[in-house]
Amino acid sequence: MPGMGSNLRIDDPTIVSAFRTALVHQGIILLIIAGIFLIAFNVLNVVSYRRGDAHADAAAVGATVIEAPGRRILRYGFGSLWILDGLLQGQHSMPLGMTANVITPSAQGSPQWVQHLVGLGVSIWNFHPVTAAAATVWIQLGIGVLLLVAPRGRWSQLAALVSVGWGLLVWSFGESFGGIFASGSSWLFGEPGAALFYVGAGLLLALPDRNWSTPQLGRRVLRIMGTFFVIMGVIQALPGNGFWQGRVGTNPLAGNLVTMTSSMSQTPQPHLFVTWINWFTALDSAHGWAVNLLVVLALISIGIALWSRRPSVNKYGVLAADVLCLAVWVLVQDFGFFGGVGTDPNSMIPIALVVSAGFVATVRFPGPVVLTTPEGAPTPTVSTPWYATTPTLAKVFGALTASAMVLVGAVPMVAASVNSTADPIIAQSIDGSPGVVNRPAPAFTLQDATGKTVSLASFRGKVVALTFLDPVCVTDCPLLAQEFNAANRMLGGSAKNVDFVAVVANPLYLNRSYLQSFNRQEGLQNVRNWYYLTGSLTSLSAIWRNYGVQIVNSPTGAMVGHNDVAYVIDRSGRERYIVNANPGTGQSFETSSLAGVLDGYIKSVLS
Repeated sequence: MPGMGSNLRIDDPTIVSAFRTALVHQGIILLIIAGIFLIAFNVLNVVSYRRGDAHADAAAVGATVIEAPGRRILRYGFGSLWILDGLLQGQHSMPLGMTANVITPSAQGSPQWVQHLVGLGVSIWNFHPVTAAAATVWIQLGIGVLLLVAPRGRWSQLAALVSVGWGLLVWSFGESFGGIFASGSSWLFGEPGAALFYVGAGLLLALPDRNWSTPQLGRRVLRIMGTFFVIMGVIQALPGNGFWQGRVGTNPLAGNLVTMTSSMSQTPQPHLFVTWINWFTALDSAHGWAVNLLVVLALISIGIALWSRRPSVNKYGVLAADVLCLAVWVLVQDFGFFGGVGTDPNSMIPIALVVSAGFVATVRFPGPVVLTTPEGAPTPTVSTPWYATTPTLAKVFGALTASAMVLVGAVPMVAASVNSTADPIIAQSIDGSPGVVNRPAPAFTLQDATGKTVSLASFRGKVVALTFLDPVCVTDCPLLAQEFNAANRMLGGSAKNVDFVAVVANPLYLNRSYLQSFNRQEGLQNVRNWYYLTGSLTSLSAIWRNYGVQIVNSPTGAMVGHNDVAYVIDRSGRERYIVNANPGTGQSFETSSLAGVLDGYIKSVLS
């Protein structure tokens, strides 16, 4: 019916089922790839064993480069975080809930240019929700695994650089630059964005090993983070940001922190966590000024401590930073991943990891890189093959498998980003599966907008896409007409074998002038294979009845209500598909999806 529309729920069973199926199929592909790598692993192991490379084996075991402890903290910490993020992206609500519940809200309050940029990413995701959601799962899992299995060398640097690239995409499109351009943002709420620290960690991990051999890198990290904490403290202290008040008496207006924690307590989660959030909300409601003062002083003090040249002062600054991050993570950010659409544990854990790694890098470093050999082992005089030892071989094939995970996600994502036609699964979730039939289509003889007599028999030899439109409708009918036109364009050269036909669906407005006006309004007057047909009320009533079109007169006497339906009729005049053609809410990805459905069914009849 015109104006009815259809909103997609984030737990729509059709989309959820397609998402799970995509993950299973891609998982099977990865298992096959991993199996191939495992076979190659065993073959090379046997080759190395039979060659008996004793000298090379001893040299490979003995020649070691010790990974700096600070670097190891970053690699293990962020590798684990990427894996956790990938698993969270596998939640069933991600295909449809990601943009509506995560990305779009994050852009609110940001400048128009930020919202426009984020909107580009939202459009790609909305047009291809299953592909985008599945791709995000595998890319993040792959990055995490690659970081964990590659402790050093080119594979490790590759993992770090991929982490930087993907982190920048998440930071810009997914987090709206962490809210740094929005008003009222705060370190407590995640500013400047968790993904920015993933990027920073990736840059540090991409540095050559020699940069970790002295305490200089760790000191720079601590000073950068010290500056960051001071800046966040100053921003937190600004009176216009709304953090100096809690809730005074019965005043319905509350400070930003109370508002935030109150909303977080409504998120589905274990009752114990709700109790903690409610306790902190009550505390801030009663003592908002004191709570914010404590946060401001803590941030600035930590920043000053991290700038100190004395490791003992740094140590207490790092300890205070970790404790504060943990408290904010639990009491304000509510762990960040509950509610079914949580994509990561938010910013506090990444911040704590970077600060801790920076401190460890200042007090524990391996010194200049030196290759050592075990006592009594001969100095290698020949180059060692990369497959000479089982540990090295295992790391290589682990890295290859992780890279395959990234590619399994990235390749479909790139293909989807350049495809402006929405996936047909969206229309199928709105309208259900089509009726598949094979019966003679009811005959009709009518007139087009120019007065020329047209019958169903006159279309014989071509495939016909048939629908019913109200010429004075201002809701669904213009959208449905545009979907037909879009499907026509999608057919390309095959469109010469297809005619798109609409029959008037209004018992009051039958005159050809209304059809001509509708065609001009929708830009269809010059489309050669478009036909908008009318006739006498008697003829139209018979056609409506024969094709199951229900007409409901409107009390206003203008446009009428009718069911949105489309028929695909083959070259011999037989009905092949009956499509419930509800255009949904009229959003571009929904209408484009329906055009894709029509295009697919028409092509199947043409073939």
